[in-house]
Amino acid sequence: MIVIGADPHKQTHTFAAVDAATGEQLGCETVKAASAGHERALAWGRELGGERVWAVEDCRHVSGRLERFLVGRGERVVRVAPKLMAGARQSARERGKSDPIDALAVARAALRERPERLPGAYLDERALEIRLLVDHHDHLVGDRSDEQRRLRWHLHDLYGSELEIPAGALDRSKWLEKLARRLARGEQPARVRIARELVRSIRERTRRIRELEREIAGLVSDYAPQLLDEPGCGPLTAAKLIGELAGAERFKTDAQLARSAGVAPVPVSSGRRDRHRLDRGGNRQFNLAFHRIAVTKGRICPQTAAYLTRKQGEGKTRMEALRCLKRHLARRIHHLMTDHANTPAQPLALT
Repeated sequence: MIVIGADPHKQTHTFAAVDAATGEQLGCETVKAASAGHERALAWGRELGGERVWAVEDCRHVSGRLERFLVGRGERVVRVAPKLMAGARQSARERGKSDPIDALAVARAALRERPERLPGAYLDERALEIRLLVDHHDHLVGDRSDEQRRLRWHLHDLYGSELEIPAGALDRSKWLEKLARRLARGEQPARVRIARELVRSIRERTRRIRELEREIAGLVSDYAPQLLDEPGCGPLTAAKLIGELAGAERFKTDAQLARSAGVAPVPVSSGRRDRHRLDRGGNRQFNLAFHRIAVTKGRICPQTAAYLTRKQGEGKTRMEALRCLKRHLARRIHHLMTDHANTPAQPLALT
């Protein structure tokens, strides 16, 4: 088998082919990050002959188009987390850093981890659409938060403690209308005009955010209604799970999913001391979705609250107990997204 490592960039993609049996480098190719370049890279890979797997450094938007092209042509593609390349570069005989060196590091990292254990790229246009909408929603929320902070400082300078705005009030149209009327009265110096402009922008962003939330909820309901039936998993969290999963079939086991999300504990035992630590790798957006579910379930589900209390009674901190819960949730989500059509959903088993 041949492993072809890919180091993707916005302008070019560089590939390095390695023989899986001997570790010998078979060749290197750099192409433009365009359709013609993708065709050239595919032709080059097929000329190498034999069974092959493309190991692509997971760079989200930078590598997404290349992944979709290869998968659409029937090629086997696995994703390699960027953090795995550090060890491959350190152990390489060739010093320095360049695109060919990085592509070779990707291939050797895939060989070290074994391609069958890495998450495969999966062509799921519906999941991609959901992820793009969720990312856009999150960016709008972030931009709105920045504008709300700026507006609060302008209001504080204008009115001081005379105007008390509760936390979260600037998300509500009632308060925005009240502020717009107050700012419209009286003189209109620069600070007042800026504040009025911020109010208008926040109002428009809020309207768009609500529209996106309704659209995302409808898409999630059609794609994976079983996620919405899970306590603690709302439409936005379910959408983030779907988008980051990018096809649950990529993960053969729940352990692979847990490792990809960074919720699988890392053993750091020594001698008689048996312990695990937090995994700081993995997809952090994926990890965020599991964390939201864990925190919410711990608040609304008596069984989950009892589990967290029991883990804390064993000497774990609250965060350590939540990490244990997130590992159980990885198993649960994997079951819901892969076996729900053939097996009725069972309650989350916490041990």
